[in-house]
Amino acid sequence: MGNEAYRTAHAASLDTGDAGRAVRVAGWAERIRDQGGVVFVDLRDATGIVQVVFRPDGGEAHDIAGALKRESCIQVDGVVEARPEGMANPDLASGEVEIEASGIVVLSRAETLPFQLDGRVDVAEERRLKYRYLDLRTTRMTENLRARSTVIQAMRRVLDGSGFLEVETPTLIASTPEGARDFLVPSRLRPGNFYALPQSPQLFKQLLMIGGVERYYQVAKCYRDEDFRSDRQVEFSQLDLEGAFWGQDDVLETLEAIVTQVVKDTRGVDLDRPFPRISYAEAMERYGTDKPDIRFGMEIVDLSAVFEQSEFKAFAGVVADGGVVRAINAGARELSRAGLDALVEQAQSLGAKGLVWMVVQDDGSVRSPVAKFLAPEELAAVVAALDASPGDVLLLVGDIARVAGPVLGQLRLDLGQPLDHDELAFLFVVDFPVFEVTMEGDLVPAHHPFTAPVSVEEMRTNPAEAISKAYDMVLNGSELGSGSVRIHDSDVQAQVFEVLGISRQQAQARFGWFMEALRYGTPPHAGFAIGIDRLVSILRNEINIREVIPFPKTQTGADPLTGSPSRVEGPQLTELGIAIRPEIEAQWAGEAQSESV
Repeated sequence: MGNEAYRTAHAASLDTGDAGRAVRVAGWAERIRDQGGVVFVDLRDATGIVQVVFRPDGGEAHDIAGALKRESCIQVDGVVEARPEGMANPDLASGEVEIEASGIVVLSRAETLPFQLDGRVDVAEERRLKYRYLDLRTTRMTENLRARSTVIQAMRRVLDGSGFLEVETPTLIASTPEGARDFLVPSRLRPGNFYALPQSPQLFKQLLMIGGVERYYQVAKCYRDEDFRSDRQVEFSQLDLEGAFWGQDDVLETLEAIVTQVVKDTRGVDLDRPFPRISYAEAMERYGTDKPDIRFGMEIVDLSAVFEQSEFKAFAGVVADGGVVRAINAGARELSRAGLDALVEQAQSLGAKGLVWMVVQDDGSVRSPVAKFLAPEELAAVVAALDASPGDVLLLVGDIARVAGPVLGQLRLDLGQPLDHDELAFLFVVDFPVFEVTMEGDLVPAHHPFTAPVSVEEMRTNPAEAISKAYDMVLNGSELGSGSVRIHDSDVQAQVFEVLGISRQQAQARFGWFMEALRYGTPPHAGFAIGIDRLVSILRNEINIREVIPFPKTQTGADPLTGSPSRVEGPQLTELGIAIRPEIEAQWAGEAQSESV
């Protein structure tokens, strides 16, 4: 075999129109089967699989093929032939043909695999990540990465066609107000000083607007040192965009265009536009969450008025103290008393003082531990408000609104099921609060401190109730990203810092360079960031975003492949002016001793 080219054709490109054509293909030996002396090799490349046939009279090529190990990298010469009648494989793009091999070169022989790649046996995730380069060869991961690429291409195509400029922003920056969550990078040239890896390009994209770019986007790497969940990573990718002379509607229309194209390219589905929009307050009241899954009903209903004058003091007292009584109709369910009591325990574990269950019986009456304390008209009002039918289970929580809503919202997600699991239900949640109030009573930004309030006056006089020009995009109960109209007035920005308790000196130290920039003719501007990993995982029906990231970290932040994070000792630390605390060194020594035993 010659070496002028590794291949002249790709596996999935071959069909009956190529019959009689001499080709050279290259890839991996996915399966090897010896059937009566005839060796069949399924050769896989990035496009798909083609069957290669090595016959006994093929001499050395037949012998080499028969001795192959799975996943060896090979190059094959041969002639494309139509498969015998009845032997076509409809699951393959090349399933109507095969290659009659005349020669084979083993480009790289594979050792015995640490796990099989055919998906027939479940493999522990940590093992898959340790050998991620092999895991990436599986059909699942190949299709996930291809989908990820398609998503990013669609995003770029829409934005490029709309006059956006792709600009890269720095990845070594000053630490942010959320400094405890920053990844810090020590400076060798300025000992004792640190860069931070960006949690987002927020301030730099605002500077681009000040700089006259007007339409910016970037597929940005971001870093956040936070606890892991199935939909979070310390290192993640987002589509970041910003527009000058833009308001909320401009941003949301652009986002609709982007995700509509993404869904069209990945799923072949045309989305209905415009997407639904609901306020934060409405989302919390109807669904108990600011990222509602609207693929099914089971909405929360407020029953406070029903129990305002009730003799049932547990509910009447809550309402009198400014709380609420809210409920969901969980639908017809065959639940034992133990099953119903388990729901009470679950509500309590979520933070509620308790939960009242009711079951509508065949005759329309209501069975409940508290039924005897309620007037017939109150029970009837509950049944009517929840549009309940015989067999339905009704769940009621009386508490402050910030507890009752989220508790019922979580029960709704646990008990509710969308009729069509492949449905894509996008919506925008708008009108978020400017600030959130912590359990300690402190104010923190609901999004970030550069979000414009609807009313500066309200923000100053009633900050806990003030509304911002912020918005989220939600898909199937997952937040895909957040955005806002930004503050473009340095005086307003200073007032936000003041309400947050950030002194002028602190603001100057952290953001003086940015505050100064706002004083040089800053245009009104707004933007957004879409989490690419999360969007792709939902489109691919993957519960865990690690399945759509080429080289992710585990839930503990470790990388089994490279061994990071790893210790750094000796000259490197000395040069950076960093010393490891004695207790950490002692911990290292103890771990080393344990490993040696």
